[in-house]
Amino acid sequence: MLSTGALRAHLLAARLAGPVATSREESLRSYRLFAARDPRLLIGLDPEWSWGHRDVVELMADKCGVSADPRCTSGHDVIDPERTLEALDAFAQRIKEVARHRGTVLLGTGHPHRLLDFYAAIADALSAAGCDVLTPAQGRCVDITTRFGLRTYNLDYVRGVALVRKPGPEGAGCEPGAHSHSPLPVRTVLAAAAESGGPLPELVIGDHGWVCGAGQLGFEAIGLADTDDPALFVGEAEGRVSVVVPLDDAVRSDYYRPLTRYVLNRACLSQ
Repeated sequence: MLSTGALRAHLLAARLAGPVATSREESLRSYRLFAARDPRLLIGLDPEWSWGHRDVVELMADKCGVSADPRCTSGHDVIDPERTLEALDAFAQRIKEVARHRGTVLLGTGHPHRLLDFYAAIADALSAAGCDVLTPAQGRCVDITTRFGLRTYNLDYVRGVALVRKPGPEGAGCEPGAHSHSPLPVRTVLAAAAESGGPLPELVIGDHGWVCGAGQLGFEAIGLADTDDPALFVGEAEGRVSVVVPLDDAVRSDYYRPLTRYVLNRACLSQ
């Protein structure tokens, strides 16, 4: 079993925590846009409270460990590994609870190139424990506004994890899927599940719009987020997201394997 100390060392060595690749400038820009309620940063969340730029900075300092000093405006952002470890324990505990009574779950990612294997391992373990891993709206089209204009994507599932792909032969052969912050995919999936009369998820696991979109609709959601994704942490602060794990969400996919082992061990789902 991977110890807490060993995982802390890995988080720092892989730059999942500590000084991360996300720049301070990038994070501050995200906080300003979130405070201005830019939909690109809200990613499906409709905040109940009034969040000014300074409020967001202070929240992210509390949740992630980034600097709260307004004079710190450049360089690499920093994530406190102790906050990551604490959140991973809470993340694993919620997975353990849903596995214990064979609950219904939905997993989705907007970071398939980096995080698909992490979520897929959790989906496999939950399925083996008797959970119903939902896959509604397979192949459904979703129109998403991007910086390049309106783009149509297709919903797909890989090992029980939802993602979006570009349509057509190019998209079908492009693994593992497209990067997306949009909440529209999870809204489409949940609507399809409701329309079919099938089960709805007790727990949604993912990132970006999958977490914020589900939480805004009243579904319990847990996930991962970087320092430039304040919406998930605001959702947690307001009680619409249960657990957010602060970490760099764009390192090499194999760097997340120790986290997978740690979470599954803590959730008593190691195979």
